[in-house]
Amino acid sequence: MIEFEIDMVVEDCLEAVPFYQSIFDIEIVEATSFAKGLNEAVFKLHGARLHLLDENLEYQLIAPKPGDPTPIWFNVTVADINDTFQKAVAADCKVIQGVTEMMDSAISNAMFSDKFGYVWMLHQVHREVSFEERVKMFEDAEKKAE
Repeated sequence: MIEFEIDMVVEDCLEAVPFYQSIFDIEIVEATSFAKGLNEAVFKLHGARLHLLDENLEYQLIAPKPGDPTPIWFNVTVADINDTFQKAVAADCKVIQGVTEMMDSAISNAMFSDKFGYVWMLHQVHREVSFEERVKMFEDAEKKAE
């Protein structure tokens, strides 16, 4: 079998799974319910496979700490950015950037960090813009800034 998954260490999988379910429409593939430090859960988000693992120092599985910058984020395109963003806010996620329209209203995006230390960027596509059109928009904006 050939697959790709993203592994994320969290302090407690049993807390993390319902938390992520409160924000996103996820499909649980498998989940354990052992003592804290031994759990794992696999879920799919828009077809992407994410594997949560309990923090376990003995196995060098260390979860991000609050306020510690994480050099990676998850970029999720959603059908209704306002709805998803409000779910994140209701789940006490820290707002990094509120819902912002970009590229002549072609897309909206927003960013938040969750209580497990991971950063999520949400996108909603309002109209398709080709790569060439995007480059032209940025070139035009650059010329205006000069």
